[in-house]
Amino acid sequence: MCTTCGCGIGQTLIAGHALKLPRKPGEVMRYRVHEDGAALAHPHTHQHDVLNGALDFGAGAAGTHAPGVSQSRMIKIERDILAKNNDYAAENRDNFSTHGIFALNLVSSPGSGKTTLLVKTIAALHGTLPIAVIEGDQQTDTDAARIRAAGAPALQINTGKGCHLDAYMVGQAMQRLGLQDDSLLLIENVGNLVCPASFDLGEAHKVVILSVTEGEDKPLKYPDMFCAADLMLLNKCDLLPYLEFDAELAVDYARRINPKLKVIRISASTGEGMTEWLDWIAIGCRNAVATVQRTAEPKILLE
Repeated sequence: MCTTCGCGIGQTLIAGHALKLPRKPGEVMRYRVHEDGAALAHPHTHQHDVLNGALDFGAGAAGTHAPGVSQSRMIKIERDILAKNNDYAAENRDNFSTHGIFALNLVSSPGSGKTTLLVKTIAALHGTLPIAVIEGDQQTDTDAARIRAAGAPALQINTGKGCHLDAYMVGQAMQRLGLQDDSLLLIENVGNLVCPASFDLGEAHKVVILSVTEGEDKPLKYPDMFCAADLMLLNKCDLLPYLEFDAELAVDYARRINPKLKVIRISASTGEGMTEWLDWIAIGCRNAVATVQRTAEPKILLE
């Protein structure tokens, strides 16, 4: 459910104020993954194909099903929605690149430990560079309050029935936050491994967080997200001795979906992997600043 799709209209709040939507509602579509883990669309043409005794409502060309709506119509709706979102994302990205802001979109299932990881990250980076956070949740400002208590400015976006942040919401939040030049922006998306995969916010990278308290097969079940991410943080690794979780298998599944995916094993509680995570952020921040410096250099005309 999301404001962009139309099912969250009138319920999205930024810092307690209603978000005015600039576009018409529509719907968002997905495709399914093969049982062997390959991130490929099924070639079926019927919406209700039975696979091994299961009803597959994602087998059509649009990758999803809606009563009374044809597959071609659903594809057109998705393209229109995402094209408009991408326009806003391009504006956000241009803003980030102009001001040397390194923006990360953190995505995961609910309960993966995103907020705790953010709090520890902010504490570790305190005083080294300006940091701001955009928090996305359906209700409450609990997480934003935790972030502010950790020492970073945070703006809460409440999406109501919405299931993800979109680029327009982030653009509005950026204006209210008043981001500093050469800073780090951490965007904590709504807990959801489906819809956020399709919505570009203008970020430099999507960072997917998978907790070891979840299943190893999450990457196979939610391939769009792991395909869209550049980095996977395998979180809560301190609990591995007490769980029947195969970390190697989880990483293998993730890289089956996205061979280029970088993986860091981490624990916000014990500090395992934090140095590698912080170094990765530092490199991204330096690159963002260096890009601005290069584009700001005066051109030398050769005779």
